[in-house]
Amino acid sequence: LASSKSGGTIETRSHLDLFWDRVGGGHRVAVVTDPGSALGQLARERGFRHVFENRPDIGGRYSALSYFGLVPAALAGVDWLALVAAAQQVTPALQAADPAVNVGLHLGAVLAAAVRAGRDKVTLVIDPRIETFGLWLEQLLAESTGKAGTGVVPVADEALGPVDVYGSDRLFISIGDVDHPVGLDVLADEGHPVVELDLDDPLDLGAQVLVWEVATALCGAVLGINAFDQPNVAEAKEATNGVLANGAGDLPHATLAEVLLQLQPGDYLALQAYIDPNDDDVAQLQEIRLELRDAHKVATTFGLGPRFLHSTGQLHKGGPPTGVFLQVVGADVTDAAIPGQDFTFSQLKHAQADGDLLTLDRHGLRACRTTLAELTDHLNQGEA
Repeated sequence: LASSKSGGTIETRSHLDLFWDRVGGGHRVAVVTDPGSALGQLARERGFRHVFENRPDIGGRYSALSYFGLVPAALAGVDWLALVAAAQQVTPALQAADPAVNVGLHLGAVLAAAVRAGRDKVTLVIDPRIETFGLWLEQLLAESTGKAGTGVVPVADEALGPVDVYGSDRLFISIGDVDHPVGLDVLADEGHPVVELDLDDPLDLGAQVLVWEVATALCGAVLGINAFDQPNVAEAKEATNGVLANGAGDLPHATLAEVLLQLQPGDYLALQAYIDPNDDDVAQLQEIRLELRDAHKVATTFGLGPRFLHSTGQLHKGGPPTGVFLQVVGADVTDAAIPGQDFTFSQLKHAQADGDLLTLDRHGLRACRTTLAELTDHLNQGEA
């Protein structure tokens, strides 16, 4: 199943072309796309199993309850009708003007008020049954609100630590049943704002999706930005194309020590890992992330590249200039040519990493390329 709203997303098209080249057979392939896209046209030319044409007025990150989310859910055996029913059940409340009734209105007001009060790091504590929901929330919040120098900085999968590692820039939101060594009551007692959202059944995720979409749109309205555009995403794509065509040239020369010395209260530290998601290094980097948080007492985020370019990348360039970016680019043990292109998957990945680093530097942001070994050495020296 190949999904792309525009029909031209380079990762989607590259994977599709690879599988078509190797196994063929249109009966094995379906696509989800907007009407009139090149992907839909290609699907019809090749006789694909089905073309799911989505409503074009639904933005990509708001499309979880459209064909883009429901078709793969159905194929995976999820009760998608129950997901939709949960969303329909909460819809009347989301049309109410009373924040005591309308949880989307209440949540949107809290998010926006927190940003205005300097608490723009929204730390998500999520029920293990739906823990990867945080990845979707990252994109929804970051890409929708991270522009014009403001925005919500979503902090997902950052295990809770001692109270003293958190500054006055945090808002904590829990979803469902969460069990952790630091109770939310303890955080609230220390003066941190805490919001708790109920989740009785994993399929209530349908309602959560709609609640968060409404809250994000309303938060954007209060912050005075358009929650439905992504002006800086194209910038990263253009930078990638430039590197593929002309090479990277001179990359920024900042060192790990230099950028970490510039960390200040209210900043966030973003680890960007262009490595295999199944590599053991991912778990090590997650541990390093927490050690960096505890050592520097700043919020941390973790993104796998190039996925995060389509999610938090907008916030990185267009949001508050409080990010410090540490880029780790892994070697590729295996590689494959992309049919119809003069570059491989590995070359594409490296071009995306180079292009993103150059773009961050052009925005005057604090960024460097580092390694797992260098990060480990830095922490060991700090302990010494």
